[in-house]
Amino acid sequence: MARLNEYRQKIQDLLTQLAEYGSANDGVESQLIFDTERDHYQLAHVGWRNDHRIYGCVVHLDIRGDKIWVQHNGTEFDIAVKLSEMGIPKENIVNGFHSSYMRQFTEFAVS
Repeated sequence: MARLNEYRQKIQDLLTQLAEYGSANDGVESQLIFDTERDHYQLAHVGWRNDHRIYGCVVHLDIRGDKIWVQHNGTEFDIAVKLSEMGIPKENIVNGFHSSYMRQFTEFAVS
């Protein structure tokens, strides 16, 4: 349980940092979505830029079992590397946006 709580907190800290990093866009809000019961975490952008609607998931992370799954990364940062720099072992991070075949060629967990 201690590891799960640690992972939850680190994910929330990372997404909060990313939200603050991207908050300089006028008219576009960075929204943090944390479902700590089901362990789904997202950063989304919502708003308007000129006459263009902005809406979308920027980062989506899940905790499945004892691993963090990076489901989507729409940032310029390598989220898996950021998580490992925060002390999460690479064998507990899965790049879920890669096929299971491709994951074997990364330094992170396959599943």
